[in-house]
Amino acid sequence: MGVFPPITDIEKADLDGSLVHGLAWAGGMRWGSQLVTWASTLIVARLLMPEDYGIVGMATVYLGLITLVSEFGVGTAVVTLRELSPDHLAQLNGLAILLGFTGLAISCVAAVPLGMFFASPRLPWVIIAMSTNFVVSSFRSVPSGLLQKDLRFKLLSVIEGSRALALAIVTVLAAWMGLRYWTLVIGSVVGTVIDTSLTLSRRRCRFAWPRPSSLRHAIRFTGHIVISRLAWYSYSSADLVVSGRVLGEKALGVYSLAWNIANIPVDKLAGVLNNVTPALFSAVQKERASLRRYLLNLTEGISLLAFPASLGLGLVAPEFVRALLGQKWEPAVVPLRLLAFFASFRCLAPMISVALNTIGESRFAMWNSIAAALLMPASFLVASGWGNAGIAAVWLLLYPLVAIPLFHRAFRKMDLQWKEYSLVLRPAIAGSLVMAVVVLLLKRSLPSSHAAAVRLTVEVLGGAVAYVLITGMLNFRRRHDLQKIWQMLRSPISRAVQSG
Repeated sequence: MGVFPPITDIEKADLDGSLVHGLAWAGGMRWGSQLVTWASTLIVARLLMPEDYGIVGMATVYLGLITLVSEFGVGTAVVTLRELSPDHLAQLNGLAILLGFTGLAISCVAAVPLGMFFASPRLPWVIIAMSTNFVVSSFRSVPSGLLQKDLRFKLLSVIEGSRALALAIVTVLAAWMGLRYWTLVIGSVVGTVIDTSLTLSRRRCRFAWPRPSSLRHAIRFTGHIVISRLAWYSYSSADLVVSGRVLGEKALGVYSLAWNIANIPVDKLAGVLNNVTPALFSAVQKERASLRRYLLNLTEGISLLAFPASLGLGLVAPEFVRALLGQKWEPAVVPLRLLAFFASFRCLAPMISVALNTIGESRFAMWNSIAAALLMPASFLVASGWGNAGIAAVWLLLYPLVAIPLFHRAFRKMDLQWKEYSLVLRPAIAGSLVMAVVVLLLKRSLPSSHAAAVRLTVEVLGGAVAYVLITGMLNFRRRHDLQKIWQMLRSPISRAVQSG
């Protein structure tokens, strides 16, 4: 293992500057591209049918699982394990390529049996076509990890934004041309090709045949990561399997769209943090005070954005579906509402998992995921008796119980008190509660004769104004602290902006 010298005040300031610079670029690019993504999603949803989403949803359940195996946590190891030599990186790059081709081969064998399992004769070719992503993405695992490790957040954000824009254009054109479910397949492949091409144009790594004896430590770490992700995927995808197998292709399409829309705000925020936090936490992994500070600051920031977005979406779900998706998606209202409420809590968990992996607790995270994999799928099956709403309710009721041990372990290892953590959540919680009261009052007062689009606009604007006013009042007393933080960060931010 390498030796990590204490981080100096200058280095801390540089890290603060890199964090703010990275969040600014990642956040700005992702939310800018999100406007395009939202628009394209709504257009495509109007052009396609629920059955189209159902077919691709079935393929996604399997492909997500094989993706975890084919990537084998290589990218995470590159970012987290700071003692890897150039030869280790070359071997990991070779390992990633071998695993990518292995994933494609497995898919070619499994495609027909999966089509028979889901009783969908169109499924096998969809699986094979989307499995080409394994080979393409394997070439970027190590280069992308190196870009994160080098804190190249601006470049990573530009790559992500370019991918999102191209994906939106391709999917809208394909849907308009009447390609049905192939619209989603083509979009997936094109997005992966663009992401990989842009990454390799800016960062490459040589290849070497992997030697297990040389990669023993890295393989042990990636083993924990892979098992954790496999267990996580087994329960996080079990709802889709149960919905498709028990309720049918159309019900799965409805549930899949509800899940995607409910988690858009959280996934985009998590994507921003995933570009920044692994490298940042890795840099301060031996400095518990710095690690606590970054975790608390990022938690406060993401809660201020994710809580109102998720809770608000759940509150206006009926108007949202009727105004933007159309009457054919009416069955998505209840699962969308429940999944949006769940997403308010889900947004906090990824940073805790990153922190645990960073401080050497990947084994505990692995066993927690295994325990969840034993509980959640059985619960989804039982709850399917109440339809998609019952499946969505399992996430809202049981997932917090599964995640609490992760928080407890991380806090104990980092000497962080629950009270400290809850204090940074207080502004977002208070503002969201007031927002909810305002939206509910508007729902009762607005005439039912108003169009759904009008009701949606009034409710969203009213809730947003209430939230901004309350959180602004709560943070007013902290204005001097915020000014001090800005003064501390202004110098490194200026340097980062000048360096591009």
